[in-house]
Amino acid sequence: MFNRNRYLPPLAVIASISVVTGCGVFSSDASDDADPIVVGTTSTPSTLDPAAAWDSSWELMRNVFQPLLGYSPGGSEPEPDAAESCEFTDSSSTVYSCTLREGLKFSNGHALDAKAVKYSFDRIKKINVNGGPAGLLTTLSRVQTKGDREVVFHLSQPDATFPLVLTTPAMSIVDPEEYPADKLREGGDIVGSGPYNLASYEDGKTAELVRNDNYEGIADLKNSAVTIQYFQQSDEMVKALKNKDISVIYRGLGASDIVDIQANHDEEGLQIVENPTTEISYLVFNPKDPWTKNPAVRKAVAQVLDRPALAHNIYKDTVEPLYSMIPRGLVGHTTGFFDDYGNPSATKAKSILTEAGITETVPLELWYTTDRYGSQTKPAFEELKRQLEASGLFKVTLKSRPWKTYSEGYQNGEYPVFGRGWNPDFNDADNFIAPFVGEQNALGTPYKSPEITDKLLPESRAESDRGAVAEEFEEAQQILVDDARLIPLWQGKAYTAANEEIAGLENVIDPATMMTMWQLSWKTSW
Repeated sequence: MFNRNRYLPPLAVIASISVVTGCGVFSSDASDDADPIVVGTTSTPSTLDPAAAWDSSWELMRNVFQPLLGYSPGGSEPEPDAAESCEFTDSSSTVYSCTLREGLKFSNGHALDAKAVKYSFDRIKKINVNGGPAGLLTTLSRVQTKGDREVVFHLSQPDATFPLVLTTPAMSIVDPEEYPADKLREGGDIVGSGPYNLASYEDGKTAELVRNDNYEGIADLKNSAVTIQYFQQSDEMVKALKNKDISVIYRGLGASDIVDIQANHDEEGLQIVENPTTEISYLVFNPKDPWTKNPAVRKAVAQVLDRPALAHNIYKDTVEPLYSMIPRGLVGHTTGFFDDYGNPSATKAKSILTEAGITETVPLELWYTTDRYGSQTKPAFEELKRQLEASGLFKVTLKSRPWKTYSEGYQNGEYPVFGRGWNPDFNDADNFIAPFVGEQNALGTPYKSPEITDKLLPESRAESDRGAVAEEFEEAQQILVDDARLIPLWQGKAYTAANEEIAGLENVIDPATMMTMWQLSWKTSW
């Protein structure tokens, strides 16, 4: 039964829930051991260039590049990173100025100055990758430099979310001598100014990170080196953890793996930390497809889907049913899809189709990625297929690809219906609406909604008090419900598993649910 009163607290007040091994007690002091900590994940980067990245490629970028603003461990408000200070300098939130720290350098020793910052932002907008991070900079008109250390951002309209945008890895500062102004950088290396250097990289397999001695910023490194090992299947990753071939797992744990580790952590010498997050999973409908361009087809799908069954039967209650694109815990969250559709009903769905003149079985081609969101993804889409076909209204063909080609496919508009996950760029309701609407969005499928893009988003961004924008986001969500172009499925939690020798799990996940590898360390003694 769906409980409409269940509430997930904001990330600002989230407390970690830890399950810790009972076989011994470690000292709280962490060592800066020379041995690299090996982290397993299913989030293989699709690109190494920040100008192209608006996906989980950010996980690696967070650790090797540096934005102007970042987050302290456990913090929820942006703080200076490459910047020494940042602030709006006008009363209308249209001029934002940052002063850089003195003596910043890239990992190759080149100076990081105001010109490099301007170059990085201008480059994102000039290259303008389809489905890329230029969509985060729609309010940025121009960037101005004043001397070597001051950068001024001029916005086309008030935008109180702009400091939050600056925390994202997409806004990483790049070396103008290494990154072309008008095209993406090729190759498997990175020149950044973040806490780590990328010592080596093998696409789809490993990324070796070592401490960047030139780094000046907010991160306090607890280790000297981290190796990220990329897996396609979560069961292989869990096996590697239990065999101590890796020390930490983040992103990609299957539901059965989570339940198993929670139940048997003592015997296996493991620990697992659970953090509620605003991660969501949803379906996207392509308006160019001859079937899914019809609102009645989309609404009939929305009427049939059984989210509680998906969450319980497939995800073992490690996720929760979601009925709006803005997740629980954020200002403006509603339960619009439940309010409008109620419980799943094939009868109601048939009426929706019949009223639109559709009496034949509707063919749907439903796509998912094989190696991004964990081993439950395939069973989840098989369950969606089962639910839709059980109604007698749909004939579903399931198709899949690895993430790299999958993301290219949806950005090129190839899929009639496809699944996506969303980890927030920043922890604000704006980031669960703005990236998905407008001509240029993160999904590669234009979604024209002038009421949202020209009215509701600008009105909300003009309000510096982010707790006072509920009305605008409630209206925006109702538009999304009425259109049914995006159908939310579930809201997740962040699970980090590790061997008992690892410390720092409680603060390793930032507000955008990315792992800050520098928080990990080896425990020093029993």
